[in-house]
Amino acid sequence: MSDPDASLRTLAHPIRRRILRLVWNAERPSSEVAEACGITKPAASQQLKALLHADLVTVRMRGAQRLYQARLDTLSELQQMLDAFWAGDD
Repeated sequence: MSDPDASLRTLAHPIRRRILRLVWNAERPSSEVAEACGITKPAASQQLKALLHADLVTVRMRGAQRLYQARLDTLSELQQMLDAFWAGDD
């Protein structure tokens, strides 16, 4: 994980957490994310860009369409870091 603080700041936004749940198990285009979240396509793109910058999602091109999916490896590392924090491990 590149920067856990950046990941936590990114996850502080409720729309980003909702988007992350949408792309947890399947790739989804930004248009589908926008519709599911009730936001505009530009707003969805902005939120996806923040998730991408924090290394919480991946993006793959399919033709002209960008498909986003959660980075479970990064999220697992973040969970392990938080588990260690709550357990008091240094």
